[in-house]
Amino acid sequence: MKNVEKMVCLVDGEHYLPVTKSTIELLNNIEHVDVVAMVFIGGNEKLRTDDPESYAKMMGMPVHFGPDENEIPYDLIVEMIQEYDADVVMDLSDEPVLDYSKRFKIATKVIAEDTIYRGPDFEFQPLTEYEIPEKPSLKILGTGKRIGKTAVSTFTSRLIDENDYEPCVVAMGRGGPEEPEIVRGDEMEITPQFLMEQSDKGVHAASDYWEDALMSRIITIGCRRCGGGMTGDVFMTNMKKGAEIANKLESEFIIFEGSGAAIPPIKTDKHISLIGANQPLLNITNFFGPFRINLADLVILTMCEEPMSSPEKIKAIEEFVSEINPDAKIISTVFRPKPLGDISGKNVLFATTAPDEIKDVLVNHLEENHDCKVVGTTPHLSNRPLLQADIEKYINHADVMLTELKAAAVDVATKDSLEAGLEVVYCDNIPIPIDDKYPDLSESVLEVVDDAIDNFNNKK
Repeated sequence: MKNVEKMVCLVDGEHYLPVTKSTIELLNNIEHVDVVAMVFIGGNEKLRTDDPESYAKMMGMPVHFGPDENEIPYDLIVEMIQEYDADVVMDLSDEPVLDYSKRFKIATKVIAEDTIYRGPDFEFQPLTEYEIPEKPSLKILGTGKRIGKTAVSTFTSRLIDENDYEPCVVAMGRGGPEEPEIVRGDEMEITPQFLMEQSDKGVHAASDYWEDALMSRIITIGCRRCGGGMTGDVFMTNMKKGAEIANKLESEFIIFEGSGAAIPPIKTDKHISLIGANQPLLNITNFFGPFRINLADLVILTMCEEPMSSPEKIKAIEEFVSEINPDAKIISTVFRPKPLGDISGKNVLFATTAPDEIKDVLVNHLEENHDCKVVGTTPHLSNRPLLQADIEKYINHADVMLTELKAAAVDVATKDSLEAGLEVVYCDNIPIPIDDKYPDLSESVLEVVDDAIDNFNNKK
């Protein structure tokens, strides 16, 4: 027997009242549906009365009106979900009352209440969140791919490890293992030769969990995922198993790392949300960008420099975040490369996923801070044919291949460089605030960690 769905319906004055009423009756005749209330969201073309009591009497059930007939009553919809403990919000409205942007805004608010938002040809469900962690935890999620989640994760992991929180990372990726895999970054030496051995076995040795283990030197658990929905859910992942494994390890704090715009399906105590300032502004301020931002206890903007973003755009993003999530701290940052080995006095071929437009800034940083000579660069770690062509172009001029551990870093960059007799050094990316006006990044991350621990302890 199906559970009865308590349903709040969104209705408008563009529909003839008898049509709306008969549709409500049709829904109520479905065995597992109970329409508990309606929210009037606007439109008056076919509305014969502006008296809420008369409208409710004609409909034969509670109808709730917002304070301004010309504005969508978003907050009222949330209030009615809470008041009636609704399972579903059914949208019976249409153009011109609702357009695409307004519907996405409704969806963002509805699914945040752990409620389904449904219409004639769509359904948005709340995020899947398994309540598994038996330790304090946070998740790191983003508004898109290639905006620095793993770099922020490794920064966070190192930071809290240095402050004796004993963390581990559970990371999911599109190239993750069939069964969750533990990598003892705190014990083993992860060399280029070792990663080549893993690659030769068919392992995606540049997957995020290897990067976490190499850069942070802590325990990581690698998981896989396939598919990514608009709100961040995935079609398949074994991260639930990964979380169960993390419970049994000696670590005291768990970081769950997202993949692209996909969000770890694990309920955590706190959230850090990343926004790429290089992304189209529309994708941040519309659709489900606001949903991801609203989850955050700390928002980190990345790629905050020309030509990837302008000061005007960065300011606009910061103002938008402050408006919709005023409780979250906002820190705007750039990434700078940090070699894991000594490259001083050497000719360097630098492989990165950063766009070619930022090449000169990164090259100058490496040469000024690490006493090396960059003889060639390639931004094509995620494009194997172009990466291989760049390596062939520069490899005879280099002593060292300096590469991020991403995409084709092992099976192409490392492999070709070792075969040519080059030294291979891997490179981290460090987030750095763009201005002293921002809160201290390390202190802000540790505050989130401390709050996560407090939240966890208060649940006991």
